[in-house]
Amino acid sequence: MHGTLPSPQPGRPLRGPLSGLPLTLRLALRELRGGLSGFVVFISCIAIGVAAIAGVTSISRSLGDGLGREGRRILGGDLTYSLINREATTAETAILKGQGRVSVVATMRAMAVATDGSAALVELKAVDGGYPAVGNLATDPAAPVADLLATRDGIFGAVADPVLLTRLGLKVGDRITVAGKPLEIRAALVTEPDTISAGIGFGPRLIVAMEALRATGLGEPGSLNRWSYRLQLPAATDPELEAASHAIGKALPDAGWEVRSRLNADPRFAKSVERFTQFLTLVGLTALIVGGVGVANAVSAFVERKRGSIATLKSVGALGSQVVVLYLTQVMLIAALSIAIGLSIGAAMPFLIDALFRDSLPLPLEPTLAPGELALAAAYGLLTALAFAILPLGRAHDISVSGLFRDTVDPSAQRTRLRYKAILGATLLALAGLALATAFDRKIALIFMAAAALAFGLLRLVAIGLMAVARRLPHPRAAGPRMALANLHRPGALTPAIILSLGLGVTLLVTLSVIDANITRALTNTLPGKAPNLFFLDVPSRDADAFTGFLQGKSPTAKLERVPMLRGRITALDGVPVEQIKPPEDAAWVLDGDRGITTADSLPDGSKLTDGQWWTEEEGKTPKLSFEADLGKALGLKIGSTVTVNVLGRTLTTTIANFRKVEWRSLGINFVMVFSPGTFRGAPHSDLATLTLPGGPDPALEATVLRDVAKAFPSVTSVRVKDALETIDRLVHKLTLAIRGASVVAVLASLFVLAGAIAAGHRTRLYDAVVLKVLGASRRRLMIAYGIEYGALGLSAALFGLLAGTLAGWVIVTKVMRLDFGLDLSGALVAAASAVILSVAIGLAGTWRILGQKPAPYLRQF
Repeated sequence: MHGTLPSPQPGRPLRGPLSGLPLTLRLALRELRGGLSGFVVFISCIAIGVAAIAGVTSISRSLGDGLGREGRRILGGDLTYSLINREATTAETAILKGQGRVSVVATMRAMAVATDGSAALVELKAVDGGYPAVGNLATDPAAPVADLLATRDGIFGAVADPVLLTRLGLKVGDRITVAGKPLEIRAALVTEPDTISAGIGFGPRLIVAMEALRATGLGEPGSLNRWSYRLQLPAATDPELEAASHAIGKALPDAGWEVRSRLNADPRFAKSVERFTQFLTLVGLTALIVGGVGVANAVSAFVERKRGSIATLKSVGALGSQVVVLYLTQVMLIAALSIAIGLSIGAAMPFLIDALFRDSLPLPLEPTLAPGELALAAAYGLLTALAFAILPLGRAHDISVSGLFRDTVDPSAQRTRLRYKAILGATLLALAGLALATAFDRKIALIFMAAAALAFGLLRLVAIGLMAVARRLPHPRAAGPRMALANLHRPGALTPAIILSLGLGVTLLVTLSVIDANITRALTNTLPGKAPNLFFLDVPSRDADAFTGFLQGKSPTAKLERVPMLRGRITALDGVPVEQIKPPEDAAWVLDGDRGITTADSLPDGSKLTDGQWWTEEEGKTPKLSFEADLGKALGLKIGSTVTVNVLGRTLTTTIANFRKVEWRSLGINFVMVFSPGTFRGAPHSDLATLTLPGGPDPALEATVLRDVAKAFPSVTSVRVKDALETIDRLVHKLTLAIRGASVVAVLASLFVLAGAIAAGHRTRLYDAVVLKVLGASRRRLMIAYGIEYGALGLSAALFGLLAGTLAGWVIVTKVMRLDFGLDLSGALVAAASAVILSVAIGLAGTWRILGQKPAPYLRQF
């Protein structure tokens, strides 16, 4: 019988519902009949991490399905062809109409002026009579769009965002002027079907008829506007969509369209969702890995409780490997239960969000069960459970029967066999491979894995160092401190587990706090000293000199900068179409859509020449290009490379003459591409201007300039830099809020691990308490000792978290976000102090019950 698990006696076969299962599985299931006592932390840690990953990926999938389902509504048709700075020609429009019904929408920024002279920036949207071709425009009061925008007594109608009404103190029925033309506000905007396709707006929406736009003169060629031609196909099948797109592309290869289809209504938004989903998934994986420490603690405590059972199995001939397989099966069954709980919560998240926030969600959500995403979360959970359980289970392999019984009072260290270390290595590789294979940006995934490995290694060193220092420190005379010091380095000390769990949690919180503080400072409190106060868009070239004189009259000592501005799309690099180029992630935006471009006869302010020579006045008469240095390097460009751009429907190929390093943070006028003056000579354009006040921000003067410019030059759009940054700040803080919410999951896992570590040491603490109480120690003295111990552990973890989190925040702020770094530890110190308080509170709470036990019952067991 040696070498086998115990088997039933001959002639007495096992009966019951488990009799048909393999023996190992039957034994594992029978042991689980006793309940899951001791596995609460195990189940919680795995369930929380799996729920976070499953929830984030399921919501992302639901958003993707929603975008796919609502693609036609978001675009306003099956295909959209967009142009910048110009309308489509009659011939181009005729080709589009040859494929289906076409509706036109024009968007731009403009200034709305109330009757009292107050002005506000608006996102102007001009629509034709067919709007909306797909979906519904909801207004208050409700009425047909054509009636709301129609001309009455020579006055065009408009639909305004309620924010605009509040900002200018207006109500439905009041009038405003845009570019000097009066408009009557006929309704407040509730929802528009194509709001997502508009992107980020810096002002409230104002919808007018196309005829109203033409009356204002804002849509003239060269002004900063976008014309979208939305095509509705007769039979909107995928083959017809592809055929129509191919036919239009073949007929108009050089029109300079930006083309989108309902199958991919907003690729930039979808890409942002994928990127943000990856980040939140990594945060969820962090929670799962932190929870893995709790798994290891729970499994160690489980093996401790099963010493008698293991001894019995070995005494009747079971091999060490068979014992490990038996209890690994039991542990993985519990892991499967934990994963099922987490998957249930994660799968329900999209449905819960849809039920609670359906009417207020700005994004189309299609709640759905996502088998692939749920399987991914389950795989993460299983691999994490196996990785953190295998070593504690493997240590039981070589413990002898006599050692198992003797270890009750004399624990012995056991080395883990190589096979279990190999399983751990293979599991970690599988976990890393899974994260890489499913990553949207593998570079970020690699950085995450390297950071996680480094954090684990450093925290382990911190724990070892703290134990070594505690071992070498002189013993205090007082009993409480002496006992606390001994507890830090004794065999089976809680030091490694608590340092690891709390250290990771504090590091994450400090990192987020530092990043948040720097983003807020960069956007609101620390504008560069030379940053402009006001931007002016769409200054007509014919009025440029008069506009300059007007501003100089308002503030003679202010710095005024004015440059010509057009919009263009890069269509090829060195003759290779951009569709065939796979740029690095941080440079892809340059090739995605249209870019602002300008011409200059000298090197622009805020730029530094890094390679090549600036053109002379004579050389500037021929087409030449200056390209931003970092982006040019990322795209593989060099001096002499050719760049093909489409501007105003015309394709032009130029040669790179030099590269410039641009100081973007100055917020001055600068562009990725600056062309020589002769490149676009005679092309219609408008000017872009900035005004920098000598004394810095001056809200009163800025408001006066805005109001007077709106009256004197109604076609010019004025933007306060502070207002634009506040808009970006609100968006960033919404994203930060989502990150904080996901990070709470990781911190919650840390707290469970902390509680689990204390629970895992319950048996040892109970033995200590009984012996010490017999020797006369009071509960108060023991509580002081344990309080000092937990306080020292919490303080060590907090100090590590402060240092590591600040360093990680510095790297992200300076290297990834490319912002100036400022050390603001107010939020970080709160997180660190909370760690110390929580470690002491949870530790003492877990110890209090132990100290209240009567010694006699336990002395009989010892």
